[in-house]
Amino acid sequence: MNDLASRKQSPAIAIAIALFCILAIPGRPAVAAECNTSPSPGLDWGDCNKRNLIIPGSELEGANLFSTDFTLTDLSGANLKSANLEKATLVRSLLAGANAEKANFARIEAYRCSFANASADGATFAAAELQRANFSGAQLTGVSFEKAELGRADFSKAVLTGARFSLANLSRANLSNAIFEGPIVFDRAFMFLTRIEGMDLTAAQGLEQQQVDLACGNTATKLPAGLKTPASWPCASE
Repeated sequence: MNDLASRKQSPAIAIAIALFCILAIPGRPAVAAECNTSPSPGLDWGDCNKRNLIIPGSELEGANLFSTDFTLTDLSGANLKSANLEKATLVRSLLAGANAEKANFARIEAYRCSFANASADGATFAAAELQRANFSGAQLTGVSFEKAELGRADFSKAVLTGARFSLANLSRANLSNAIFEGPIVFDRAFMFLTRIEGMDLTAAQGLEQQQVDLACGNTATKLPAGLKTPASWPCASE
């Protein structure tokens, strides 16, 4: 009888053991236990569904937002300082005016997301999907956009001092009227029709002639020593 009871219990025991093993895999984010809590500094919303919410001005400093879904959510003016948003979904979400200094936006999916006038000094957007994202007027000093997808992203009047675009895709992105002092890194960035009209790039690092030939500048664009203004400039307006 005892043997029969043991055999009946074994499937449940096996499932419990398997679940424990999955959750114990090193590097796997812990299951969030705070999905239903209100915004607060340091909370854990990892893997939570936060789509279509209106939560401007939320206090989320230092929060764990790993893989959180913020699709179409209004986070304008939120405090995201030092928050971890790695692999979060921010498609068509609103972070305008947010404080995201030193936040981790690595590998986010943020098509058409607005970071307009946000403060994100020292943040990382490495390998992020940022097609048509709006960074106009944003503070982006020392930000990493390495390997990011930035097709048609708008950086008008953004502060890009020390920004790094190594291996980024800047196709048709608008950098004209961006503000920066000192170096800005374009090492192996893809710059097909990237708008650089009027930019002083004399201190740019990693910029090569083939990138300049693909980009769109004008007579006011200043290039590093050794690079020449292409005969194709200025580009036709789209």
